[in-house]
Amino acid sequence: MCATPCIGEGDGVHWTPDHNSGNASDDMSVSTRIAVYPGTFDPITNGHVDLVDRASPLFEKLIVGVAASPGKGPALSMDLRVGLARDALSAYANVEVHGFDCLLAHWVRELGAGVLLRGLRAVSDFEYEFQLASMNRHLIPEVETLFLTPAEQYGFISSSLVREISRLGGDVSGFVPPAVATALQAQWRKCAG
Repeated sequence: MCATPCIGEGDGVHWTPDHNSGNASDDMSVSTRIAVYPGTFDPITNGHVDLVDRASPLFEKLIVGVAASPGKGPALSMDLRVGLARDALSAYANVEVHGFDCLLAHWVRELGAGVLLRGLRAVSDFEYEFQLASMNRHLIPEVETLFLTPAEQYGFISSSLVREISRLGGDVSGFVPPAVATALQAQWRKCAG
């Protein structure tokens, strides 16, 4: 939707929507109400929850997509990762959690989403995320990528660090929801036994 300047009411210029602009972004208005936040979530962390907390009010529906990612060799099964994410995000009425094992671009198109949500913790994340966003722009040009940064207290948390700390017996309760900390400890006991 474009805006047209209106002069004359009071002082200054006021902007009114131009509903007949023919702009391609008008066609995306329905799909941009649905966003997909994809990731491996191995495991979901408080940083992920923070991004969902801040992004969920921006969209009618936010779909957290838990990728199978067999190439990454996740420590937790996809079913467990989906379950832990659902548990951690159950307070958000407009958030759904689903697993997927196909090309993200195909899945996003199938869902009718118009926005991909990605988190940026540090400058070091930017190059990789920029490359992904550029590739997705070629594969699904009708979808925009939106980057959010986590709150300062979560900027250093990563799933891989959490897994390693937990595997070595460290306390990760400050970095993940309680059910995740419990599930990680159970996973390491299972692997050891």
